[in-house]
Amino acid sequence: MFRNVRFYRIGDGWPNSEEEVTQALRAAEFKPCGPLTERSSGWVAIYPDAGDALARRVNGADLIRMRSQSRVLPPSVIKEELDVRIDDYAARMKEAPSASEKRRMKAEARDELMPKAMLRSDRTWGFVDLKENLIGIDALQASVAERFLRRLGAAMPISNLRPLQFNQPVGELLTRIFLGDAPRQFAVGRECRMQDSADAGSKVRWSQFDLSEKSIRNHVTDGMRLTHLAIEYDNILSCVIDQDGTLGKLRFLGMDDDHGDELDPLARLDAEFVLMSGTLRQMMTDLKKLLNGFA
Repeated sequence: MFRNVRFYRIGDGWPNSEEEVTQALRAAEFKPCGPLTERSSGWVAIYPDAGDALARRVNGADLIRMRSQSRVLPPSVIKEELDVRIDDYAARMKEAPSASEKRRMKAEARDELMPKAMLRSDRTWGFVDLKENLIGIDALQASVAERFLRRLGAAMPISNLRPLQFNQPVGELLTRIFLGDAPRQFAVGRECRMQDSADAGSKVRWSQFDLSEKSIRNHVTDGMRLTHLAIEYDNILSCVIDQDGTLGKLRFLGMDDDHGDELDPLARLDAEFVLMSGTLRQMMTDLKKLLNGFA
């Protein structure tokens, strides 16, 4: 379901029921791109078998989904058409077009080509933990998460929205885990990235290595700073945590063996969401304790 999670905090006031969330999201429901529209984003049904509901509340968390559609019109295509128009103008007028005329022709070429451009869609999962007032977005890039939050803000007022931060740096905990001084539920994985504290351009990455090797650990003890670390949480979840607390490469251990063929697709979605939201809720609770609370 989710491959990454970028967390944000919200204030009180989230709708009290699944039906109220759906009703609010309808104000920014997905509409396909028009002929001259480059991008359109909005909320879509969680799953076809879930009817037209735009939210699904399970285990104290709301699952929501945004669809984005964009027209693929490479700049090279516009430039090629513009070059043709410039040549035609020069042949007719016996002079090169002015800068303002070129701008006009470029806008005209873009508007004529846009309706013919291919359409591309992507979908972004998100969930709201009602207990901790947290929003988790399946986005490794901040720009995707920001688009998600803008569409959410277009549907309902969200008070006190801000990125999740802790009172102590996440990087300090990553270093503890890396050096073997971690709480029992956090085990070091087989991937990490480091950065030279004195030179931000000096970076190194290890993948599929035994990170307990002294030669690797010495880089941190000698002054390099961890920016990403793969961990296994409570023998349930493996992921990569970065220094800002963003989770990447989420994988639930043992899920590949649990096909769930006896479940219908909606029931399977619910089961996966319960496992994911419950595990991440407990993990955030542990991080909150270890890092002296949310900032």
